[in-house]
Amino acid sequence: MNRNELIACHDCDALLQKPRNCGKGSARCPRCGAVLHHPSAVQLERITALTLAALFTFLIAQAFPIVELDLNGVTSQTTLIGALVALWNEGMELVAIAVFCSTFLFPLIELTALVYVLVPIRAGVVPVGFNYVLRAIQFVRPWGMIEVLMLGILVTIIKMTSLARVIPEAALFAFGALTLMLAVVVMFDPRALWDIADTILARQARGARTRHPAAPASSGTHAR
Repeated sequence: MNRNELIACHDCDALLQKPRNCGKGSARCPRCGAVLHHPSAVQLERITALTLAALFTFLIAQAFPIVELDLNGVTSQTTLIGALVALWNEGMELVAIAVFCSTFLFPLIELTALVYVLVPIRAGVVPVGFNYVLRAIQFVRPWGMIEVLMLGILVTIIKMTSLARVIPEAALFAFGALTLMLAVVVMFDPRALWDIADTILARQARGARTRHPAAPASSGTHAR
């Protein structure tokens, strides 16, 4: 049996044949009852739409100011990038780099990479560099810390209310919505896409064999 047709149970390590035709139900391990396979169609539609929405929300959160401070008639506002530039100019280069990577670079890479693989997979096409992109997603995912940034913003706002009037801006609401979206997106295991890609490639291979069947071997006899 081809090893690509096998799957190991995550709970009891039983080696089983990959479930087929499970579009309408889940497949469970016959030994321990753990779920081996979820219906992928509905989940793929949901996670693709949510990832696209999260990417657009991320861009909004980066483009608009987070809060506006009004202190004795003097107002000031800044975006996340503006705050990073201020940290850099204050001599806190390492802090600025860490915040940039964890709140901008890594979340952007994850969302962009997910869109890159989800949209073609949803259309029944395996994109170029599929395996490398999935590995990149798994590498950067633990380092994205949008929720930590949101918590820090809220703490800062609470402390600043005693010194100045704090006016929430569009990016603050965008970061709040993005935090909720990412909480759902990170629940999606990108490794499940490998099984979907295997199914697509197997279907394409069967279609190629159907369109171009092998020529039958000559028997050496001739019709009379």
